[in-house]
Amino acid sequence: MEDRRTPETPRNAPTSPGRSAAAGVASRLVRRKPVEQLTAETGQLRRSLGLAQLTMISIGATLGTGIFVVLGEAVPKAGPAVVLSFVLAGLTALFSALSYAELAGMIPASGSSYSYTYATLDELVAWVCGWCLILEYGVSVAAVAVGWGQYLNELLHLTVGVTIPQVFSQPPGEGGLINIPAVVVVLLAMFLLLGGARESARANAVMVVIKVATLLVFCAVAFTAVRDGNFTPFMPLGMAGVSAAGATLFFSYIGFDAASTAGEEARDARKDLPRAIVLSLLVVTALYCLVALAAVGAMPWSRFADAEAVLSQVLTQATGAGVLWSVLLSVGALVAISSVVLAVLYGQTRILFSMSRDGLIPRVFSRVDERTGTPRKNVVIVSLAVAVLSAAVPLGSLADATSIGTLFAFGLVNVAVLVLRRSRPELPRGFRVPLSPVTPLLGAGFCLYMMASLGADTWLVFLGWMTAGLVLYFSYGMRRSRLNASTPQADPVE
Repeated sequence: MEDRRTPETPRNAPTSPGRSAAAGVASRLVRRKPVEQLTAETGQLRRSLGLAQLTMISIGATLGTGIFVVLGEAVPKAGPAVVLSFVLAGLTALFSALSYAELAGMIPASGSSYSYTYATLDELVAWVCGWCLILEYGVSVAAVAVGWGQYLNELLHLTVGVTIPQVFSQPPGEGGLINIPAVVVVLLAMFLLLGGARESARANAVMVVIKVATLLVFCAVAFTAVRDGNFTPFMPLGMAGVSAAGATLFFSYIGFDAASTAGEEARDARKDLPRAIVLSLLVVTALYCLVALAAVGAMPWSRFADAEAVLSQVLTQATGAGVLWSVLLSVGALVAISSVVLAVLYGQTRILFSMSRDGLIPRVFSRVDERTGTPRKNVVIVSLAVAVLSAAVPLGSLADATSIGTLFAFGLVNVAVLVLRRSRPELPRGFRVPLSPVTPLLGAGFCLYMMASLGADTWLVFLGWMTAGLVLYFSYGMRRSRLNASTPQADPVE
């Protein structure tokens, strides 16, 4: 038989090596992890958490920093209308919480929105979401720890008349060298987590009860000093100020999704996770608005600028209630912020556990200790990294960077609900988002609106973070993914 190939075409030459390689890379980027596979891989962690404990984890991760610390940064942006800023941020969180509730009931895995996007969108989007969650959880723990040091100094000042020298209680750029109190609270949380999920959940529950009681006592005292004139003008910086403050205060709602990171340690994940997420958000929003109303009513909004340990100062300067109430508030704030550090640090380790199990980050993060049933090496590595970050970075920079990463991840969760409703309508759902697709679309829209309210510097930090994440994915995660075994490989390019 005559060979009709032209002399320019060698017998064994690949037809299009560049196209083949590109197709191989593209197939890796768009692969998904089936819901059934995600569910089947659970079981490495010990199931020991019920509805009450899951709700407490979410409240513990959420309630604290926003009202004890970030309120002082938000009031100068919105004035007395900061109450509306809390409502705006809470509404944004609520839409996303409903989407989280549906997905958490369907996919009871530890990876939270990372796992949800892996099952619904594709691996690259899942990596981006996971990278945002690292920003949300890891960086927010550092920011919370910075606030803990502020209240520790306030307590020392009120009780013994001394404070930790600024050089050891503030990060570089804010008059200090290293923030030692922030390091201390992170290490304390680390030792609690090393004891196991059940033990750390019990400690968290006790701290949640203490901080809720503390905030209610603050309201009872502060409302005695409310003056009508403190609410005038109510919106001095207009709606733009309300939006800007709301974007900053969204940091206060970070953590309501922490229950979803406990998906593999919940006794009845499909039923309890949706309830815990929605219930915790409603409790937190009500308390935030109540405390904000009492605070701006008791002290003129212009005096909130540059205030540290702001609620303690409201009691000391505005109410004249005596040192005792401020001491009690400072103690409650220390407990409250400690529980946030504990719960959010827990969530961070479980997200990294899931990413490691999928092969996208090193295996050390998914190794489980047989005695405690927890990823102990993961806990130590994450805690030490967060401790270093909290010791060296100012609170304001941390809070805004965390907010934008969280909003991006929440937006993806809303999209994931829509995709999964269309692609897998037969899957059992313990909870369904009401008024879908309107509610998820509103959730994604609110997230975009809040992101647009953040400053250019925050966007630059976020883009830099995303760039670093993509470099890490293409150099490590894509090559080590456990889905590689089921993904057709491209012909090698010589």
